Amino acid sequence: MSIHTILIANRGEIACRIMRTVRDMGLRSVAVYSNADRDAPHVKLADQAVPIGPAPVGESYLVIKKIIEAAKTSGADAIHPGYGFLSENAGFAKACADAGIIFIGPSPDAIALMGDKAVAKRRMITAGVPCVPGYQGEAQDDARLIEEAKTIGFPLMVKAAAGGGGRGMRLVDEARSLSVALTEARSEALNAFGSDILILERAIIKPRHVEIQIFGDSYGNIIHLGERDCSVQRRHQKVIEESPCPVMTEDLRNAMGDAAVKAAQSVDYVGAGTVEFMLDAEKNFYFLEMNTRLQVEHPVTELVTGLNLVALQLRVAQGEPLGLAQDDIWLCGHAIEARLYAEDPTHDFLPATGDIARLSFPEMEGLRVDSGVVSGGTVSPFYDPMLAKLIASGPDRETARRSLIRALEETVIFGVVTNRQFLIETLQRDDFASGQATTAFIAENFSEDDLAPIELTHREAALAALVQHIINRETHAANIPHQLLGWSSATSLATPYIYEDLCVDITSHSADEFTAQVGEQVFQLHLIESDNNRIIVNCDGKGETLRFASNSSAQIHISFGARQFHLTNKVALASKAADAIGEGDIRATMHGVLADIFVTTGDAVKTGDRLGVLEAMKMRHDILADRDGTVEEVFAKAGMQIAANSPILKIEN
Repeated sequence: MSIHTILIANRGEIACRIMRTVRDMGLRSVAVYSNADRDAPHVKLADQAVPIGPAPVGESYLVIKKIIEAAKTSGADAIHPGYGFLSENAGFAKACADAGIIFIGPSPDAIALMGDKAVAKRRMITAGVPCVPGYQGEAQDDARLIEEAKTIGFPLMVKAAAGGGGRGMRLVDEARSLSVALTEARSEALNAFGSDILILERAIIKPRHVEIQIFGDSYGNIIHLGERDCSVQRRHQKVIEESPCPVMTEDLRNAMGDAAVKAAQSVDYVGAGTVEFMLDAEKNFYFLEMNTRLQVEHPVTELVTGLNLVALQLRVAQGEPLGLAQDDIWLCGHAIEARLYAEDPTHDFLPATGDIARLSFPEMEGLRVDSGVVSGGTVSPFYDPMLAKLIASGPDRETARRSLIRALEETVIFGVVTNRQFLIETLQRDDFASGQATTAFIAENFSEDDLAPIELTHREAALAALVQHIINRETHAANIPHQLLGWSSATSLATPYIYEDLCVDITSHSADEFTAQVGEQVFQLHLIESDNNRIIVNCDGKGETLRFASNSSAQIHISFGARQFHLTNKVALASKAADAIGEGDIRATMHGVLADIFVTTGDAVKTGDRLGVLEAMKMRHDILADRDGTVEEVFAKAGMQIAANSPILKIEN
């Protein structure tokens, strides 16, 4: 049952990650791609690529028939589903078997059983795996569920029996709120998973979310590879994961590992799987669910065990024994993973879209980056907004934590809103640093003010203006000797820059010496080093490394460690508008939220007038008139999500 060619029925970073192992093992990889992914990295990395249709997942990545046809067309003898999409679809696993294609994962029966939370919980109770007290029966009428809730007690969790990811889930604190929660959970579950069956569980308040990685082969050998702590979550979605768990003891690890192996044995599990538990403050643990696939956070396990889980999957799938006993597994050092998402923490972590103007990751010892996007790519609204996973490892937890903070600070991602700053602040919080984070971490550690849009400081405005000044100088004075840059026979003149409501005057004293005045504050600036996308400056005696991207004289993306902005210099914009009469076709310069519109049809405007405000890249950006005239038509409304280049209004002479 030897495998030669593997089709990866997925996209993004997980497809790229699997392909690298496939290549390292001397095998061929086949990518599938939708119209939106025609130029995606996973397509270019594969030995062969097969198109599967339009961008929506329901017309491409979730269509079993198209995936099977792609496998047959490409000559693939195996399919790796990655995670998400069809990875936990029992029908897909069966379709692969019916087509004579090896499915790299467990049996359809195991997937189906563990995919139904009610059935899975009943099986776990029979297998002796600790479970949260609750109701997982077949009777689903409100009267029965309300009666069972009284027995369980409040607070309790209402959960969809099918699916996951927090959908169809409600925390109910008191009896009078239960009926509404049941109705909402049923509706959400039916829309998300096609099933409105619910289960009830006693709510474990502020638990840790700890999962055990298990592995089984077709000879009945099942072992566990230690645990991962995945407690830092938003909307029940994991954000930070680590291994080992900060509060784990050897006895607790053995007990949880034994329970996870029992769970896997109860369904004759083959391949990689994860048994998820809730761990309370008294170190009691309870079965939550089993994920019958490779997890997003599998790299932390790989880094502390030294094992390649994808390689193990491929060997087991082609009938080889696992080749490992429980005594062979040792956890060495510590690893922490952060998920870099295109999402906006200032707007309840809503997914963001847009073009990636620039993307780069640092090269550091102990840092692993799994990514499926590149500079110039587009984050579309059709797929999960995860851009990359940054995983730092070291001999101990503190080393890994500090390394990951530095790696995120040195990561450059411009053009789309991300959670980069939020990740850095999470890793810096005392509760996380001391290993005390529970699933209540974000709610307890981040207030509304903490998640509010950041404001540009005077110092940051001065540095941004200096960067734009240097860019413009080097653009227009490419043939002037370095020693003459900034020289003038007259008194030094200040060059103005205006960002939002801050006016910065930059004065050049030599090629490398400047002053910047912002209001009453004056900053002494010394240029140390500059290249295409990085400038090192000494500002009032303190060194600053600034990373930036700019494709116009008016706009710049710039980061100051964790903080970053997309700024528009109104002076350059107004100058540009004065040099040439605009066309009056006012469009969004980037993806964002149209926060305000200040004009209506028939209003008279002049060049440079503020017409509205676009919120994007964690900042508010003024929309300015590019000509004198009258507002002919307004196409958008305040509060709307708006895509880059979408029309906002039209100005007529």
